[in-house]
Amino acid sequence: MDPENQDRIKSLVDEHGAEDLVVFLGAADLEALEVAAETVTVGDPAYVGPLAGVQLGLPVVHILEKGVKEQVDPGVYEEQVGLLEMTLDVDQIQRAADKFPGRDGGR
Repeated sequence: MDPENQDRIKSLVDEHGAEDLVVFLGAADLEALEVAAETVTVGDPAYVGPLAGVQLGLPVVHILEKGVKEQVDPGVYEEQVGLLEMTLDVDQIQRAADKFPGRDGGR
């Protein structure tokens, strides 16, 4: 996750607190998902951005997770995410999301 996005997330937490925030990811690359989830929970693993050593503990979900999809208006989901869902391995992304920090399968 680039330093600009880290700064945006840190600013949102500073402004609103971490209790009412959830991070939604949409990346297709499994390594990028892992790094982004780790960054917003336990801190930037690369130690290059504003979240280096900062443990926000934010919950993280992927937009393609079944539980997320079920909570979104079907028309909006199809319009905004439908093409992504058709082109990616949703099961593989779900397995990766199950390992996000803070989940039973995560670190």
